[in-house]
Formats: sequence, C-alpha cells, structure tokens
Amino acid sequence: MSTTVPPRSEIPKQYTWSTESIFASDDAWEAEYQRVSATLPALSGYQGRLAEGPGVLAAYLAESEAALYDVWRVWVYASMGAVVDMADQAAQARDNRAQSLYARAAAATAFAEPELLQIGFDTLRQWMQAAPRLAHYGHYLDRLKKRQAHVRSAEVENLLSEVIDPFWTASATHGVLANADLVFPPARGSDGDATFEVTQGTIAALLTHPDREVRRTAWEGYADAHLGVKHTVANALAAGVKQDVFMARTRRYPSSLAAATESSDIPIEVFHNLIATFRAHLPTWRRYWRVRRKALGVSPLREYDARAPLTAAKTVVPFDQAVTWIGEGMAPLGEEYVATLRRGVLDERWVDVYPNKGKRMGAFSTGTPGTHPFIFTSYNDDLFSLSTLAHELGHSLHSYLTWQTQPFVYSGYGMFVAEVASNFNQALVRDYLLRTHPDRDFQIGVIEEAMANFHRYFFVMPTLARFELEIHERAERGQALTAADLNDLMADLFAEGYGDEVDVDRERVGITWAEFHTHLYSNFYVYQYATGISGAHALAERVLSGGPSAAEDYLKFLKAGGSLYPLDALKLAGVDLASPEPVEQTFAVMARYVDRLAELL
Repeated sequence: MSTTVPPRSEIPKQYTWSTESIFASDDAWEAEYQRVSATLPALSGYQGRLAEGPGVLAAYLAESEAALYDVWRVWVYASMGAVVDMADQAAQARDNRAQSLYARAAAATAFAEPELLQIGFDTLRQWMQAAPRLAHYGHYLDRLKKRQAHVRSAEVENLLSEVIDPFWTASATHGVLANADLVFPPARGSDGDATFEVTQGTIAALLTHPDREVRRTAWEGYADAHLGVKHTVANALAAGVKQDVFMARTRRYPSSLAAATESSDIPIEVFHNLIATFRAHLPTWRRYWRVRRKALGVSPLREYDARAPLTAAKTVVPFDQAVTWIGEGMAPLGEEYVATLRRGVLDERWVDVYPNKGKRMGAFSTGTPGTHPFIFTSYNDDLFSLSTLAHELGHSLHSYLTWQTQPFVYSGYGMFVAEVASNFNQALVRDYLLRTHPDRDFQIGVIEEAMANFHRYFFVMPTLARFELEIHERAERGQALTAADLNDLMADLFAEGYGDEVDVDRERVGITWAEFHTHLYSNFYVYQYATGISGAHALAERVLSGGPSAAEDYLKFLKAGGSLYPLDALKLAGVDLASPEPVEQTFAVMARYVDRLAELL
C-alpha cells in the first residue's frame, strides 16, 4: 500500500485558483510586465518637483499608485504560479522578475518621502485642504511624521530600495531548498507495509495519523532532511538576520526589534508583555501535555504525539462540507459576509485546494486591489484543514472588505491586525461546531484541532519569537550564527516550554527553526501570530455574547484596512492589545479547552 501526491497536472481545475482572472495566459502576463516596466522611468520625472504645489503632488501620487497597482497585479500572478510547483522553472523565473520589478518601482519612488519632509507638514496640510484629491492622505502624513527620524535622503532611500531585490536571496534560497530540492523519506506504518509520501503539503496531515509509527517516521524524516542541510540554511538565516540589523541601523533604530515594532506603529512593550505572559502560563501547557500523555497511553510523550488523534473515530470533512460549516459558523457577521465567502470559494475559485508535487508548504492568503483575495492551502479532508481554510478566509474577507472600502493608500494592513481577523474566524467556527455537534468523538476532534492551533500560535510562535530576539541580539553584538548555535538555542527554548512532560529529541527539535523559512526572514513577524490569536479570542467572545454592536464594530475594523493605527483599529472592534489582558483572556480560553478535553477523555 502506498499513498502518493499527484502532479499538478492531475488536480481538477475547479480546485485550483483562477490565475486567469488576473491574466488570461502567461503571454498576457508577459505583455503587461513589459508595459508596466516601461512606465516606471516616468515616475522619476517627478523627482525634485513635488514642492511645486498641490497639483503636482496630486498628479505624482495618482501616477505612482496606478503604477504600484499594476506592479502588484504582475507580482501576485507570478507568485501564484511559483508556489504551486516550486520545480517549475518558468514560473520561478516569472516570480523572480516580478520581485525585481517591485524593487525597481520602489527605487523609482524612493525620492518622494524625503521631498515631502522637506516641504513640511504645515504646508502639506494646507495643500490637503486646498486640493480635494489630497484630502484623504491625512493618516498617511501622520504616519510619515512619526517615521521622519528614520527616513533618509533621497539618495539613500533609492539605494535602500535597490537592495530589496538582492536582499530576498537568502529567504529565496532557503525556500527553494526546502520546497524544491529537499527529498523526504516516506513515512512507514507499524505493519511494515504501508508507506506514505512526505511532502511540504502532506507533513501536517501525517502528524495527525493514528498510527504512531507513521507519525514518528514522518516527523523524524522531515527533521532529518533539514538537518542534512543545516549548514546551508544556517548561512541563509544568518544573512537574513544581518540584513535586518543593517536595515535597522541604516534607518537609525536602536535595534532590529525596535525597527520592526516602531515602523509598524506597535509599542515595543507589546512584544515583551507577550513573552512574559507566555512564560508565566507555561504550566497550562504542561497540564495539557499530561492530559494528552494519559489519553494516548504513551510514555514518554514525544513531539510527534502533539497532534496525535485522541479518538479512533476520525471525522472526515470533504472540502464542500467545510465551506458549508464555515459559512454557518460565520453567520454572526451577517448574510453579506457569508454570501461573499461562499461565492468566492465556490464560484470565483479563490482557493487552490489540494496538495500536489512541488507545492510549497503552508497556507496563506494573497492578492491585491484588482484581484481576488486568493487562498493557498493543501486540504486534507479533516477538521485541521477545515480550520486552516477558515483561518485563511478570515484574511481574505479582511482584504476584500478593505479593498471595497479604502483608497489604494490604505489598501494594505499590517500582520498585527491581519492575524486577528484570521484567528477570529477559527474561534467562531469552532464555537459553532461544538454547539451543533454533541457527539463525543466529534467534540474531541474539534478540541484537538483547537489545541493544535494553540500549539502552533500560542506555543511554537512565542518560542520562535524568543529565538528570533536572541539571534538578532547576537548579530547586533557581532556574534556568529552557526548551525550548532541555532540548534542549541532552539532546543533549549523548546525544552523550557515542554518542561518534564515531553521527552525532547534535542537534535531534531533543534532544527525546527529551519522548517520556518517563510517566517524568520521578515524581522519579528512571528510574535504577531500570538498577539493575533489573543485579540481574536477576545473579540470572538464579545461577538458571541450578543452585544448590540459587537458584530458591527468588528466589521468596521475589517473595513478600516490601513486607515487607522493598528491598536486604534482593534480598539474600534473592542479590544486593547497594548494590554496583556487579551493574552491572559486567551490563555483562559485554552485552559477551558483542556478542562473539557479531560472531561471527555
């Protein structure tokens, strides 16, 4: 018996995302790439002219936004082709060219903010009042004023834009290695006969397999493949961290962490509050490991038991059923939200659904104004995949509502608010499933999924955030970042988190950092998963309690996009993430799941 993953060509069209809704063909993409590329030099023609008056400034902003609108559409199409088959060299080439195009666009517009600072904010605000085309840029100017100490001269800004493209090399190298070149040994069943193909798209499902030997061999083989290239990926990550340090110093921030938080308008204390609260609640995690070990009847508990099923009755959830249940779970947000969700998934092909050979690991939402808010996933017909789909639909509906409501300048929003929207959907859908399916095994399955999600977002991600802080501080002190150093640090942090409840395989746990090539090259990206799940559960409880304006406030938050500071947008929805309280509240939610699981088992 063998379970294999099909090639991309065998995936039915209705389960692939509709790249043709952006460009009809690769040739059409090529024509647009050439057209957009030819327009970029004209933007530099405004250099030195923005001070001429509000008319010139308005004209520049209109042209630059139109160019960026086109650049992003070119990039989204190219990246969508690249991630579904990392071995497709033509698709990889388009993606690389699109990245270079973005870097050129950034360089062509790099002069603008230094010139705006020279004009002065008093004059700019007078222009905003005088020229209706500038009226909506007030929040943009507020953010620029806060960042003015970190905006460099036009010449330096141009240079920093030019290095964007080569600076992607470390991350891209790690990603190509993991997704295209690494070969994982097949997992084996305890009967010695069954084999299961291990890919980036199947590893998550294999770690929930009821056969412990399948889980063990999948987990160990996946880790060992990364250990086999540990020196290469350590060199790539070291380069990525040094780039973060370089950019922070060039922009005159005291540290990489300060550069990440201040540039995103997040107080640095939010990061430190999260880590302190997480460490204070490690006993809750250790209690969960005890419940899990007892239920599984294994000793010791190992890392590959973290998502092992606790009941033999596995719930099979076909994709169409998942869409139905997610829609019913999101009903508190209203008919329009649910109808948009269903239309996007079922009619407009927002989602690339199933695993295939060469498909990149993970799941994400992508897109830009002018495209659908697409979803990349590897659906495996289970509750875990259902929850992942709900998560990504949270991102996509957030983008959809923002793009429908905000001008281009505010069409983007930061990770800090994005992860609230995604985890909020998961919280509402879980609540719906637990209320409507009283069957014991189903309830256990839902709580298992919830705890697996908490494990990723409320255990692994804070641990990676601690790792990220330490390696950046080491780089800032001029210390080397070798594979041995990285592995030892990672193993130490996980060992602290697990305590005496999990027997830690230090070598294989130590390489965990290498398995997150999409996360650790974005300068303090991962902590926002944990703040996001905290804000999400606080808001979900508010909406589910039936407050008169809770759902309406939440939708206002989704529609705000980048028009408000992140903490202000979340306060509009009803949560204050500057306080540790939402983190505490979410640990309380998790503790209730552990209590309920102990009762059911």
